[in-house]
Amino acid sequence: MNTDLREKQIATVINLTAGGMNIIYLVSDSVSTSKIKPFMSRFPDRVINVGIAEQNLMGIAAGLANTGFIPFTGNAAPFLINRSAEQLKVDISYSNSNVKVNGLHAGFSYGADGITHHEVNDIAFIRGLPGFEIYAPCDGAECEQMTLYAANHQGPVYMSLNSGIFPEVSPGSGPFIPGKPLQFAEGRDLTIIALGTAVHDALEAAATLRGTCSPDIFALSSIRPLDSAPLIQSIKKTGKVLTVEQHSINGSAGSIAAALIAEQGLGAKLKRLGIPEGSFTRNASAQENKQFFGLDAPGITAAAKELLQN
Repeated sequence: MNTDLREKQIATVINLTAGGMNIIYLVSDSVSTSKIKPFMSRFPDRVINVGIAEQNLMGIAAGLANTGFIPFTGNAAPFLINRSAEQLKVDISYSNSNVKVNGLHAGFSYGADGITHHEVNDIAFIRGLPGFEIYAPCDGAECEQMTLYAANHQGPVYMSLNSGIFPEVSPGSGPFIPGKPLQFAEGRDLTIIALGTAVHDALEAAATLRGTCSPDIFALSSIRPLDSAPLIQSIKKTGKVLTVEQHSINGSAGSIAAALIAEQGLGAKLKRLGIPEGSFTRNASAQENKQFFGLDAPGITAAAKELLQN
C-alpha cells in the first residue's frame, strides 16, 4: 500500500478525537499543506487557523496545552523552524508544553519552489531544544503509530514529515516503541542508516548491490530518544557506515553516527550522504536534488561501493 504520511496522520487524529481525546489542530494558513480538510469537516470547532503567523501559532498552542488541550500543529517546516524558533525554545521546550509539532514538507518536498522552501536543518535545530522527542517516520504505517504515541505522551513532540506517496514497509502493527531503529536488512559488509523516508532509496540501492554487498539497513525514525545498541552492534560487525538523509550532514543521522563511532571507540569508516557542509539545496525538483546530492538509489549504490573499496 502506498500512502501519504500527512493523510495518515490526519486520519489518526480524527480517530483519536472521535474517541474523546481533547485535541485541537492549529495551522498557519497551511490548510492544504497539512491535509487538514477531513478533520475540519468533522470537527470544525477544533481547528484554529492563525493565518501566516507562525510565532503566534506556537504561542497559542502552548497556551492551549496549559489549559488541558492536546494541541497538534501543522505547518511547513521551513517557516515553522525559521520564524518561530524563539517560541519553540521558550514557550514549548523550556516550558515543557504538551504540544505536538509537525514539520511538514521537510527536506526537498517543495521542489522547484527552491531553497527558501526547503528545510534541511529542522532536526539539527530541534535537537538543540531540551524536552522534545523527535521523530521522522519512514512510511504511513509508522506515522500512524507515532501519532498515536505522541497524542498519549505527556510533553513536546516534533515529527519531521517528508511529503510524497511512500510504500508501507514498516511492520505497522503493535505499539510504537520510542527509540528503536527499524532494521530492514541484515548483512555483514556495511551498515546503512537512513533518516526516515530515505530508507526507501536505501532499500532500492541494496537491491542493486545484491551479490556484491550484504548490508545492515536501518531506518532512523526515532532520533530522540534513541536506543543506539543495535546500531553499535552493527557498526562493530561491519566496520563501515553509510548515512543517508534529506537533511544537512550536520545535526542529524550523520552526526549521530559520527558521535557513536567516536564516543564508543568503534574505529569504523564513515561516509555521510546529505547536504554537504556550507551548501544550499538546488532550486529544482525533489528528485533532481536527490540525484544531485547522491541521495537516490544510484547515488547510494555508488557511495556504498566506494566505501567498501577503501
